[in-house]
Amino acid sequence: MRILEMNLGFFGLQFSFGLQQANMGPIYGYLGANEAAMPLLWLAGPVTGLLIQPLVGALSDRTRTRLGRRSPWILAGALICSACLLAMPRSSALWMAAGLLWVLDAANNVTMEPYRAYVADRLARDQHAPGFLTQSAFTGLAQTLSYLAPSLLAAFIDRDLLDANGIPAIVRVAFVAGAILSLSTVVWSVIRVPELPLVERQPMPRLSPSAVLREIGRAVAEMPRPVRRLAPAMLFQWYAMFVYWQYIAFALARSLHGTTDPHSPGFRAAVLTAQQLGAFYNLVAFFAAMLLVPAIARFGARPIHALCLAAAGIGMLAIPQIASPWTLALPMVGIGLGWASMMGTPYLILAGSMPPERTGIYMGLFNILIVAPMLLETLTMPLAYTPLLGGDPRRAVALAGLLLLAGALATLYAKDPSGRAGKRG
Repeated sequence: MRILEMNLGFFGLQFSFGLQQANMGPIYGYLGANEAAMPLLWLAGPVTGLLIQPLVGALSDRTRTRLGRRSPWILAGALICSACLLAMPRSSALWMAAGLLWVLDAANNVTMEPYRAYVADRLARDQHAPGFLTQSAFTGLAQTLSYLAPSLLAAFIDRDLLDANGIPAIVRVAFVAGAILSLSTVVWSVIRVPELPLVERQPMPRLSPSAVLREIGRAVAEMPRPVRRLAPAMLFQWYAMFVYWQYIAFALARSLHGTTDPHSPGFRAAVLTAQQLGAFYNLVAFFAAMLLVPAIARFGARPIHALCLAAAGIGMLAIPQIASPWTLALPMVGIGLGWASMMGTPYLILAGSMPPERTGIYMGLFNILIVAPMLLETLTMPLAYTPLLGGDPRRAVALAGLLLLAGALATLYAKDPSGRAGKRG
């Protein structure tokens, strides 16, 4: 129960992320963005993650307050995040929505890294597996509900009820719910499961910008080898997921409704379908995360992670070939398996290889392996979208599937990051 309570705030944080993944592409479409430029409008996530998480990680390692060293950062980020969620669906122009996303992603990153470090601090080493895979399960549950929220609200609110900017009312209400959950669940966790008193082994150097930057530099130079071995697979899998989130609604609008017009009823129907499918794969991830604990204990992290990535890749390759919304549930099972492993297994590997005194900074640096592929995607996809993919979002989703298969191969051919071999490796 304590592990569940301490991870409840992660539920609220991931509800916020789910709202972004499910709705930012359509919101940009409603406000007049073109498909080729879509990755550039998602630039906020990778850039803020690249800059903020290592910095906040180093700062939280050195923060000393009555609340602890992680909690002040977690609470501050959650408060700003909630304010941005309230404002986002009221955006009146494309620049406003893009600007709010920068602030929202920055706040999410301020919360995210100290939160993972807080869990690692609070748990004994033999509790890391249930601790981090509980985060994965909460990710699946939160994003299931966030993806499904507009569809559930459509039972009470006309889905074609739009504001002056073309943004549906059901989206505005869903973001209000996200703002409430994001803040309230984080407050619950840090109050119910406070940080442990910190036992100082040696005096901490003065907290200054130069000291923090020096500490980041030393941590990079001394980065544990298991973290470096994860890099190729992380490149493929996170590039693929960013492509998928940006283009899935546009791909379904073509394959299910034959439309390219973001203002058409067919496009709005495709958005709801994409959100319902996203809810389903996150529900699969919720249950799969629980099954991964005994599976990894028996077979090891490397083969299980490769299998899950391959299942997700096959699922994405199948999506453009399917014209029935109900049949699309089948590839979502594979995507859910991949998503569950991506959100839990790498952090389990990391938690077992990092020195306790650098938990925060290494959690932040590890995030570079996530945001760097996303940053690469935002810079390369606009160049490739029309000349290589023919301006067709269905081909973009298929490309994401191929990249996930490449990630599975990279995982298999890399030396086992867990340091074990055979069935245990």
